Amino acid sequence: MRPTHLIALATARADELPGAERENPFGPEWDVYKVRGRVFLLVPLDGTGRVTLKSHPEDSVALRETFADIVPGYHMNKKHWITLLPGRSLEDDLVTELVTESYRLVVEKLPRAQRPVDPQLFGRPTP
Repeated sequence: MRPTHLIALATARADELPGAERENPFGPEWDVYKVRGRVFLLVPLDGTGRVTLKSHPEDSVALRETFADIVPGYHMNKKHWITLLPGRSLEDDLVTELVTESYRLVVEKLPRAQRPVDPQLFGRPTP
């Protein structure tokens, strides 16, 4: 996966999510995606093509062990964040799913009245 493709895929998914907003609180070098003021996706605009996402601690360990292009979160809490690197081990569907899961993890911590979606149902297949 090319660096530009990884960023385009992750940010396109983030742009689709209800209540998601892109900000630049760290300056023009970073796009930061938030829902109700809480970060779920960080995209450095330095040409590396990496993106950083929130992840369940158990999932982040399994993802790092399974995919060569998933590493501990760059400049973030290594237990709760992962960084996706452009590379051959990542497929489009996985990137989209990981962005959605990061969003869901943040939404579920919001007070119920502030949640733009039900995190238990949003983005999950209908039975």
